[in-house]
Amino acid sequence: MSSFDFRVTSRDGRARCGEMSTGHGVVHTPAFMPVGTRGAVRAVTQRDLDDLEAQIILANTYHLFLRPGDRLIARQGGLHRFMGWEKPVLTDSGGYQVFSLAPMGTVSEDGVQFRSHIDGSSHLLTPESAAEIQARLGSDIAMVLDECPSHTASREFVLESMQRTSRWARRARNRFLELKSGIVVGEEFVNPEQAQFGIVQGGVYTELREQSVHEIVDVGFESYAIGGLSVGEPVDLMYQIVSATAASLPERSARYLMGTGMPEDLVECVACGIDLFDCVLPTRNARNGQLFTRHGRIVIKNVCYAEDERPVDQDCLCYTCRNFSRAYLRHLFMAKEMTSATLNTLHNLHFYLDTMKRIRESIASGSFGKFRRQFHQMFARHSVDS
Repeated sequence: MSSFDFRVTSRDGRARCGEMSTGHGVVHTPAFMPVGTRGAVRAVTQRDLDDLEAQIILANTYHLFLRPGDRLIARQGGLHRFMGWEKPVLTDSGGYQVFSLAPMGTVSEDGVQFRSHIDGSSHLLTPESAAEIQARLGSDIAMVLDECPSHTASREFVLESMQRTSRWARRARNRFLELKSGIVVGEEFVNPEQAQFGIVQGGVYTELREQSVHEIVDVGFESYAIGGLSVGEPVDLMYQIVSATAASLPERSARYLMGTGMPEDLVECVACGIDLFDCVLPTRNARNGQLFTRHGRIVIKNVCYAEDERPVDQDCLCYTCRNFSRAYLRHLFMAKEMTSATLNTLHNLHFYLDTMKRIRESIASGSFGKFRRQFHQMFARHSVDS
């Protein structure tokens, strides 16, 4: 049995607060998941994540399968014990990484045949093996294998891909339930309370998204994700697809928008009814010297910060802003000091997690509309270096 549960605790328009219960604790939504691709969020420690009040992190099935291996992690007691993280973990299926890191991969009805980007070894990832790998990892939430077509793909291609994703979803669910019941000999769940999410595809075609929702919900998962967005389509079109798709998903299920995004995207998609997010932007941008503030992004390498004694964001209470100036952070970045990545990442993650906290508070108090307007008045999508 899974201990997974989701319940809505308050609403403001279509925006909603909820409690997502897992075997490793409760996640208060809307929530953002820092991305720990290889079992670690880059440049920070698990202690840092605790201090930042991260509720849940995401790890990557593809990377952990290739190195150090899911069976090794299982022998170590599962991913939580292996990485020293006691809170919830979500693992994606690895499908996106197969398509992005192994472009010579071959898609068939069986699954995806690909070569490792590490050593060139050949592997077949199927809906069943993705479920088995994640069972050995012992994550709290496992994602099904899906196919993510390009946003420029034709409607015919997207339809074929979406239908294949639906067939894969049913196979993944069947294997997940077989593993749960102990039917598959020689395999067992490291975390018997693991839940499984289905993924809605359909590209930028609203009618295909509606068809995908019907087919995926008919399979019957603990909750559902929206995949295949934030892959280059215009942002207004993304909002349109998210809004329509979220409205079609079950009210009593968590809604996870995969791989999105920019801070204003989080605010807008919460307004559409989304509960859960992940994205590499806060950590990747931190390592590249781009820092988020309530007024937009700043590029810390710019010469205008060489003697700037102000913190990154004067309204921020993170460790970085409480202790260090823009001038010092620029020096660290220009000198290629490792500390630069750590301090920048601490700030960016704090900004994202604090934004989600303020969103939750505004929904609970019935003032989300006001928060949304003020956020967009202050935050600029472009950099604001001055």
